[in-house]
Amino acid sequence: MSYYFNKVLKGISFDEAIEQVTAELKREGFGVLTEIDVKETLKNKIDVEFKKYKILGACNPHFAYKALQSEDKIGVFLPCNVVVEEHENGEVEVSAVDPIASMSAVENEALGGLASEVQQKLIKVIENLN
Repeated sequence: MSYYFNKVLKGISFDEAIEQVTAELKREGFGVLTEIDVKETLKNKIDVEFKKYKILGACNPHFAYKALQSEDKIGVFLPCNVVVEEHENGEVEVSAVDPIASMSAVENEALGGLASEVQQKLIKVIENLN
């Protein structure tokens, strides 16, 4: 079982990909709560060069609320991470966590259907990217 799903985008810049991912997430009811610039962080903290790589912490408040009502420690898996990275050849890849894979560690049947709904929305986000 893979823990993520992804898509490689061609003919689009890294910044355009961030904008497109953010817009698609919004269309599916997600907001971006956090944005971690891994390239900048690694440069500032340990003075190494790294490719363009951002982690977007996406959250759909309705699903988050339902999940927290079912399992109060589920917050350790929130928000849903979406990674945007630029490869050496200039292609940009977008990857999203598979919530079913992460929720499988939690023994709470109430989360299964919820994880499935979130998974379908995140798959749709990835599929709608150009």
